[in-house]
Amino acid sequence: MGRLELTVTGIHGEPQRLDRWCAGCELPFTRSAFKQLVTAVLVNGRPVKLSRLVQNGDTVVLDWKDPPAASVEPQNIPLSILYENELVTVINKRQGMVTHPGSGNHDGTAVNALLFHWGKTVQDETGFRAGIVHRLDKDTSGVMITARDYQSELWLQNEFKERRVGKYYIAILCGKLPGATGKITARIARDPGNRKRFKVTERTDIGKTAVTFWKVLSVRGPYSLVAFKLGTGRTHQLRVHSRYMGCPILGDPIYGKRDALFPDATLMLHARLLLVRLPGAKERSRFKAPVPGRFRRILQTLDRAYGKS
Repeated sequence: MGRLELTVTGIHGEPQRLDRWCAGCELPFTRSAFKQLVTAVLVNGRPVKLSRLVQNGDTVVLDWKDPPAASVEPQNIPLSILYENELVTVINKRQGMVTHPGSGNHDGTAVNALLFHWGKTVQDETGFRAGIVHRLDKDTSGVMITARDYQSELWLQNEFKERRVGKYYIAILCGKLPGATGKITARIARDPGNRKRFKVTERTDIGKTAVTFWKVLSVRGPYSLVAFKLGTGRTHQLRVHSRYMGCPILGDPIYGKRDALFPDATLMLHARLLLVRLPGAKERSRFKAPVPGRFRRILQTLDRAYGKS
C-alpha cells in the first residue's frame, strides 16, 4: 500500500476531472494501471470519485495498492555492491538507472537487478516491496541501501521516517555560494507551469518545508564543488535549492541550462555518504561511494583552466 499527497496546480480555465489531472502527474505506477490500483481518493479531506472536478489549490490524497508482483521481473543487470549481508544490500547506483519500475520505466531498474541478484521474486514474501526504502533520481548516482526481507524493510523504512539517517551528497555548481558554509530552509512545491518540476514557494498552504546544509569544498573559476547534507528528503530538493540560490547544478536538464564550457555534462550530483543503523544495530554504519569518473574529468578540466582555491 502507498499514499501520495498532491496539490492541484497548472489548471487553466475551467475545473478539470481528477483522473485527467492525475494523468499528468508523476505517479508510482503507470497511467493504464491508475484506476485498478487506486483504492481511495480524498479531495480537501473528503472522499470523492475520480470523476470529481478539481481546481488549483485543492489538496488530493491518493491511496493505492501495490501492483501485481508478476509485473516486476528479475533481470541480470550488473550492480556495484558496496556492502552486503543477509539483511541488506548497499549499492552504488549508476547514473541513468531508475530506482524502481514506474510510468515509462517498466524494466531495467535497480529493483529488477536486485531481485535477480538475490535470486528471488516479490512473491517470495507477503508484504515485501522489493527492498526499496529510499530512492535516488535517475540522473543521480551514489549510495543506496536496500532491504533483503520484509522485516529489514520495515526497520529501514522507520529509520528514514524518523530522520535518523545521515544523507550526504557532492555536487558541482555553476556559480559561487555566499560563504563557506550555510543552511537554506525553503518550502518546495510543484511548479504550476510544469508538474514534473518543483520550485521554492512562500505559500504555506502548498508544498513542504525543505532544509539543506551546504559546505563549499573548493572553487574553480565560476564553478564550485559543494558538499550537501539533507535535513529533509524532498523530491528534487538539492536541485531546486541550488537553483534558488542562483547556482544550479552543472548538467541539470530540468533546473539548469546548457553550459558553455561543458555542453554535454550530465547531472553532477552524487550521493557520497550514507549513515544508517542496520536492522538490529545500536550504532550507525557508514557507507561511502567513490567519486564518479564524470566528476574527476570535469574537475581536472577546471584545474587546468582556473586552478583550485
